[in-house]
Amino acid sequence: MLLAPAGHPDTTRGLGAVPETNNLTPRSEPGVTATGDVTLLYVATVSATIRQFLIPYAAHFRARGWQVHAAANGATTDPALQGHFDGLHEVPLSRSVLDLGGWIRGQRAMSTLLATRPDIVHVHTPIASFVTRLRSALVPVAHRPAVAYTAHGFHFHRAGHLAANSVFLAAEKIAGRWTDRLVVINDEDEAAARRHRIVAPSRLVRMPGIGLDTDYYSRTAIDPTASVAARRGLGVEAGLPLFLVVGELSRRKRPGDVVEALALMRNDRAIVVLVGSGSERDQVEELARRRGVLHRVHFAGFLADVRALVAAATAVVLVSDREGLARAIMEALALEVPVIASTARGNAELVEEETGIIVPTADVSGLARAMDWLVEHPIEREAMGRAGRPRMVARYDIRLLLTRHEEMYAAMLADRAPSAP
Repeated sequence: MLLAPAGHPDTTRGLGAVPETNNLTPRSEPGVTATGDVTLLYVATVSATIRQFLIPYAAHFRARGWQVHAAANGATTDPALQGHFDGLHEVPLSRSVLDLGGWIRGQRAMSTLLATRPDIVHVHTPIASFVTRLRSALVPVAHRPAVAYTAHGFHFHRAGHLAANSVFLAAEKIAGRWTDRLVVINDEDEAAARRHRIVAPSRLVRMPGIGLDTDYYSRTAIDPTASVAARRGLGVEAGLPLFLVVGELSRRKRPGDVVEALALMRNDRAIVVLVGSGSERDQVEELARRRGVLHRVHFAGFLADVRALVAAATAVVLVSDREGLARAIMEALALEVPVIASTARGNAELVEEETGIIVPTADVSGLARAMDWLVEHPIEREAMGRAGRPRMVARYDIRLLLTRHEEMYAAMLADRAPSAP
């Protein structure tokens, strides 16, 4: 198993130093149990994925006596990860599928990591998943880890280009041969995995997302004055309709559609607040200027804690081309805020009629009408917000997901255990 370096920090008392990347010891022979003497390695393309989703998993399985490591581009320098894992490891992957150097560097790094013989490797994000599964397949069978891949939305999808879909589907079918468990998190991906037989049915696992701490995303966990302060901090007066967009300002997220819809609304006092950064920031600002609504569009940048601002919103808006199972929607509904969402994969599973409004992707006029409707129907809007939280608690709470992952990992270890004589 991967062993922590001597004197690694006591993380139960706060953040400690990051363990040295290369001070590793090969794992024990097969036959480990699910309650101890297990090494779990999480892999993602960039450290943000681990930071946003996997820290609760590390805490849970470390409490069970497991060694839990994380590997990604930027993992060793991400301060938010320090102290939460037994080891952090740099894998210089690129987010671009066209970066040949990133593929080569990533494969070399993963070969080194896999030589330490972790028991389970659980990979997230497509590029990291292909590199990791390929390198795992090249490990001798006796030393090969059990490999799980969580697809946060396949790169082939209904709205995708035919040629790109064909390439991404072919890659998933090839890598499926090297996958002990393929985890899908929405209806469309589950149907696609079964239809294309990416893995055998016994190796396909449906999870309700990656989990949300519904205690943390609760109005009772927020200072009652925080939402007022959040509006005041942006210069947005109380009572004005506020539509919040949370996520990367990228073409895929279509932030410009929300600005266009703002300009089309009957209500000419509504405000849009965009939380996040990205390549489309300047283009969205220029669009708001051309449409004469720049004074009603606020760029809040990255916020470590969005709860108070979400709670202050009239609605959260997510109009992406492509999603897996959007965390921003889950957070809004857990905080009792209605959602306007596009027809991108996964959104309709989260936003039912009683919790928000679904608008066809790229339908800017329809989006404007939905925003106006929520402003003009405050009683129905508040009822939508109230209906969202119990759904999140019952179906998507992190404790449910931790239990499901325990079951999956136990089954993976049992599959790899040597047969009794």
